Amino acid sequence: MEPGETNRLPSLEGERRAESRLKRGGSQDLVSSPKLDRFKIAKQLTDKAIKEKKIFSICGHYPVIRSTLRRKGWVEKKFHFLTSLVPSVDSDGEGVPENKHAEGKENQDVALEKADDIHDVMSRLVKNETPYFLWTIKRDVIDYHSLSCDQMLNHYGKTASFTTKIGLCVSMRSLPWYVQANPDTFFPRCYSLCTESEKQEFLDDFRQTVASSILKWVVSQQSSRSKPRSRREEARDGGASRKVPEGAGPRLMGLSGQFVDVACKVCKAYLGRLEHEDIDLTEDSAMGLTEDEWNDLTQQYYSLVHGEAFIPSSRNHFSQCQALLNKITSVNPQTEIDGLRNIWIIKPAAKSRGRDIVCMNHVEEILELVAVDQPPAKDKWVVQKYIETPLLIYDTKFDIRQWFLVTDWNPLTIWFYKESYLRFSTQRFSLDKLDSAIHLCNNSIQKHLKNDKDRSPLLPCHNMWTSTRFQEYLQKRGRGAVWSSVIYPSMKRAITNTMKVAQDHVEPRKNSFELYGADFILGRDFRPWLIEINSSPTMHASTPVTAQLCAQVQEDTIKVVVDRKADRNCDIGNFELLWKQPAVELPTSQGSDLLVEGVGMRKARKPMPAIPSVDVVPPLSDIHPLKQRCPSAMLDLGGGPPLMALHQDFTLKDGQVLPCSLPVHLHRLVERSAKAKSGHRESGGKIELPSCTSRHPDYKAPCPTLAKAESDRHSDPNSLHVHPLPSVLPSVKTVEGAPFQPPRPPGLPRALPAPCLVCRGSLPPAGPCKRCRSFCAAVLQGASFVPLGDEPGSGLWTP
Repeated sequence: MEPGETNRLPSLEGERRAESRLKRGGSQDLVSSPKLDRFKIAKQLTDKAIKEKKIFSICGHYPVIRSTLRRKGWVEKKFHFLTSLVPSVDSDGEGVPENKHAEGKENQDVALEKADDIHDVMSRLVKNETPYFLWTIKRDVIDYHSLSCDQMLNHYGKTASFTTKIGLCVSMRSLPWYVQANPDTFFPRCYSLCTESEKQEFLDDFRQTVASSILKWVVSQQSSRSKPRSRREEARDGGASRKVPEGAGPRLMGLSGQFVDVACKVCKAYLGRLEHEDIDLTEDSAMGLTEDEWNDLTQQYYSLVHGEAFIPSSRNHFSQCQALLNKITSVNPQTEIDGLRNIWIIKPAAKSRGRDIVCMNHVEEILELVAVDQPPAKDKWVVQKYIETPLLIYDTKFDIRQWFLVTDWNPLTIWFYKESYLRFSTQRFSLDKLDSAIHLCNNSIQKHLKNDKDRSPLLPCHNMWTSTRFQEYLQKRGRGAVWSSVIYPSMKRAITNTMKVAQDHVEPRKNSFELYGADFILGRDFRPWLIEINSSPTMHASTPVTAQLCAQVQEDTIKVVVDRKADRNCDIGNFELLWKQPAVELPTSQGSDLLVEGVGMRKARKPMPAIPSVDVVPPLSDIHPLKQRCPSAMLDLGGGPPLMALHQDFTLKDGQVLPCSLPVHLHRLVERSAKAKSGHRESGGKIELPSCTSRHPDYKAPCPTLAKAESDRHSDPNSLHVHPLPSVLPSVKTVEGAPFQPPRPPGLPRALPAPCLVCRGSLPPAGPCKRCRSFCAAVLQGASFVPLGDEPGSGLWTP
């Protein structure tokens, strides 16, 4: 139990009633058997909680969450097996020893409880029930994909786009695509050193900052001469000005005016690139400094800012440097925080609580650190520009921990907490030393250090202020309006813009929520700079400030996510609704990757000549629907009798069409057609036309007399010679490219067999072809062709 939390743990109303009845002695049974009475009360309260789905589980040391839910009628289902699966620290929590001590203390308190404790009894009664509220340190403790829609979880999935250092670095570069905001106005520029391209971008940025820092040095020298500088101003600039006076002695190395001219040339090229003036330049004229020239400029710069050199003729370059700096400041919002030392902070991308974070101002050392250390893929390094001109309180650096709550990602719903707290460093601020104890304000680092004896005694010994105390400090110095006009709204905008970028990457699970802790550093102009965002922010009562605020923000979180579900007008504590966007339709695929989708296109088939009156349906084996119907072909009978006209519509009633067998592959048709023709020539030029399976609706079976006559005619050797069918019928292409034969004229008998138009085999009286198993309705049945004249195809059909 945390200090000062005893008054926050009132017993349940039922337990109080039982205790009062025991004291009054109102029932002899209760006096003789208090355990039975406790069990009855626990059973009643548990049954009510089960009916209302008020079962919760907590993994980690969160006594405030536990007591708040119990006070609202919730019953805890203890997950003893989860404590061994979860690390004892949260993502940005306190050190491991303190957490282990806290966990051990909690377990000890539980062990010392009486066996008949009502909460323990109620927990045993719900051991087989489903918890509907889960609060864990890490999201990976529970497989949130297996949770039902009515189970509430205090984490979202895939939040690495803003809760990790490298994820936040990449997300800020995509910010202009989502909102009309410039990330350089609230997030110090950052680079990932895991790729060569990123290393080169960082190197170019470092060199550009070297050139602008040289100009700042020249301007600061003339400004220091025009007015006296206080000790505090010298401390802010790291004492560089007092180390490099003109003619200070033989120890200092004098730098030529060409050194400043080269820096001005680099700054002019930088401004030209921003204005796109380098587009029309030739390759030779667009080239900047060579590697040797850059190395010489960088080494001389190191000597200048570390007090080992000076520029005797700096006054001659003042006007030019001042004009260039004004232009750079107008286009680069981070010119002020760059300072003179060009300090960068190097962070492991996968670690938290300030572990292994170092500050460096030599680019060779930074690249060497990354090159020598070969970490696994998850431990990539990121380098971020250090804020060299932070706002100081009594010459001491500090940062701000600000909470915010996300209860939905579609629509994006953000709650901002009105209270925050400041964390001070134990050492006085100075740029002469790059020790983490001076420049990192994380409580996990500062708690192991003793406060510097030279630090102001006006600062608290526990190194924390509430935001209310900070506003009082500003009010005493005549800047009381800065908090409400600059600091507080700027932090709101930074959080809102960051969450809008992350919305496209987070898994928007309904009935989930998550509390985050954002760290800000204020510049000299009181403008907040976002440093990082932490999931599972620490809630330990390490100081009186956190004991008050951490407990308060946990209780208010329960009000927003639990109480507000039943009552939209309930008390939400110090939370205020920061942003709620209109609901948008979820995309078909998550992520911001752009895809181009389409369908395949086939080459257009050769159009078929118009043949009226026959509708063609594809064979059963062809799955592609026909694009157009195949009309019947007209026979050129050479002026035959009217009875041979073929203007007969073969369309069935009610829009139905006659089934027709069409070939699919043209090369098979050619081979089979050649075989059929050769077989026909060998058989004397006669073909048999079997009866077709398709019948016209008006068709009537021939009478036996006609059938017998036709049979006698075929057996007569003196009968007229019958030409092969393909030689007398006009050749017509179908949609699939196969030859198509016109139908029989109406009124002709159908007793004669007909060949299959696909394989030239004999069609049976009914059913498909025995050889190729295809159907065909476009055959002539019961008709003979009588040639007339020597011209091929001239003749007429006779019954």
